[in-house]
Amino acid sequence: MKPTLFVLAAGMGSRYGSLKQLDGLGPNGETIMDYSVYDAIRGGFGKVVFVIRHSFADEFKEKVVKKYAEVIPTEVVYQELDYLPEGFSVPEGRQKPWGTNHAVMMGKDVIKEPFAVINADDFYGRESFAIIGKWLSEQTGENKYCMVGYRVGNTLSESGTVSRGICETNEKSELTSVVERTQIGYYNGGIAFKEGEEWTMLDPNVPVSMNMWGFTPDYFKYSEEIFIKFLKENMSNLKAEFFIPLIVNELIQTGRASVTVLDTPSKWFGVTYAQDRPDVVAKIADLIAKGEYPEKLF
Repeated sequence: MKPTLFVLAAGMGSRYGSLKQLDGLGPNGETIMDYSVYDAIRGGFGKVVFVIRHSFADEFKEKVVKKYAEVIPTEVVYQELDYLPEGFSVPEGRQKPWGTNHAVMMGKDVIKEPFAVINADDFYGRESFAIIGKWLSEQTGENKYCMVGYRVGNTLSESGTVSRGICETNEKSELTSVVERTQIGYYNGGIAFKEGEEWTMLDPNVPVSMNMWGFTPDYFKYSEEIFIKFLKENMSNLKAEFFIPLIVNELIQTGRASVTVLDTPSKWFGVTYAQDRPDVVAKIADLIAKGEYPEKLF
């Protein structure tokens, strides 16, 4: 069974105002998402599911889904604030989305096979899709998940510090914890993270999470169960978000699931800062020049 690619795109309108991040960065107006879909197809994925919001559904279908119609089956699901379990309602004043794992939960009715989760606006690289596609295509059981671990040195911005989840693993390359570091950057000829006023040096090959996860459908059941607990504990916190690492960490700590960290040589990039755009355009052009991508994708 071919795995499915699940693209988290519900934050598009709220973060950018309409679909401005569908910025053409490739030579024929290709977006970062176009490269992800292209890489997923050649990585063995059989379907793409997008999670969006109703407010920009028509525009998204016209500008995004339509272009993939002839190349891979696609589906669209929706995330809204009021999509909550029975007995819960949106607290007064809540405007912030419920988070990435709430978005993942929206795929329950259309995803029945192993699936990878990615952000819409991150460039993950060809090798990463091949690696996670192969791993997912070989899964037949439950409670065994994966995460593509990027080498921290392959994920930095020249324009400033970044936040990354530093991953710790055991001897089986299974994830044991993810520690969020909010200021990672170049420092004294190497890479370090800043905490308070102190810098701590990092090995450039330390794995970090870039939100590229692999799950089997049983993950939806766990998500629903943990989401109810999250809501009970956080309804008064109007900014609390139900993030993927929160669920993954609970499943690991309680022994209900394992997460294999898959190493990738790919270089992650994205437009973290406005001044990153020219660099991203140049990196894509360089990959095309090296023959990794055709001049025109679709």
